[in-house]
Amino acid sequence: MITDHHKEGRPLVTTITSVAVVGAGYMGGGIAQSLALAGLPVTIADVSADATSAAYERLLIEARDFEDAGLFDVGAAEKIRANLRTASSIEEAVADVDFVEEAVFESVEVKHEVLSRISAAARPEAIIGSNTSTIPARVLGTVVKHPERFLTVHFSNPAPFIPGVELVLGEHTDEAIVPVVKELLTTAGRQAALVADVPGFVLNRLQYVLLKEAMSIAEEGIASPEDIDTVVRTTFGFRLGFFGPFAIADQAGLDVYASGFRTFEEAFGERLATPQLVQDAVASDRRGVKNGKGLLRDYTPEEVKALVAHRNRAYSEMGRLVRSLGSTPA
Repeated sequence: MITDHHKEGRPLVTTITSVAVVGAGYMGGGIAQSLALAGLPVTIADVSADATSAAYERLLIEARDFEDAGLFDVGAAEKIRANLRTASSIEEAVADVDFVEEAVFESVEVKHEVLSRISAAARPEAIIGSNTSTIPARVLGTVVKHPERFLTVHFSNPAPFIPGVELVLGEHTDEAIVPVVKELLTTAGRQAALVADVPGFVLNRLQYVLLKEAMSIAEEGIASPEDIDTVVRTTFGFRLGFFGPFAIADQAGLDVYASGFRTFEEAFGERLATPQLVQDAVASDRRGVKNGKGLLRDYTPEEVKALVAHRNRAYSEMGRLVRSLGSTPA
């Protein structure tokens, strides 16, 4: 289905019923599996017909292995086989689909070349996404014909199992395509977050900052890399499958965080000074769930009680899962 309500008067897809994934490597292949498993017909294309054919066979074998290991539901491999197909070229793959996901090497030059080919061959109403993890949409969108239909659709590794997807709009993106792409992602069991067009977006900005600080701690001799990893995965990292940093701060107490930041600022200077958001919250007597006023929202006593019960159950179940899986292979 298409509509003519977007800003340049050219109709755009309003429901995605067919997909092409260009770049069938580890990330692109995982994305293709996920969308095919959701029941969408998915066409893949890689650098050559031979590479595409090899990727297709690998993805089918992987799907069977995932199903045999209990990682996919029974019948998943056959469903993927039924919905996944190959094309002999990029142009053939994208010619008739509603949505194209570009997932080639993380290089501006490579992505520009591929996106140029995609946008020249795809229907003008088709939506085009890029799986870039760091390059701004405004940089990639310069080569896309009809750039109002282009945005970043950033899956995470490994794509068949990580539910979060970042959506990033470029300078000319029509916002009307956001709910269309979100509907596609929801169908595939994914959760989308709309973030601003800055290098690294949200995921990698946070991930790289954590890695940089962890490396600094190791370089300073405060703890070994192994012990740092133990601290992360068994403490605050243990919580992150259920709560983001704002929710965790609300639960811990914003006044507690303000006090902690004062200690950090004395030790490490301006880079770990108290954020303005925390200063403003504490000044307004917003201390988190302890007084029902947090950074995310206000909480009734009943909601606080339910939140604490859910948190405790979640962490208990996570502990059981970790114990049942056993030690991570070396």
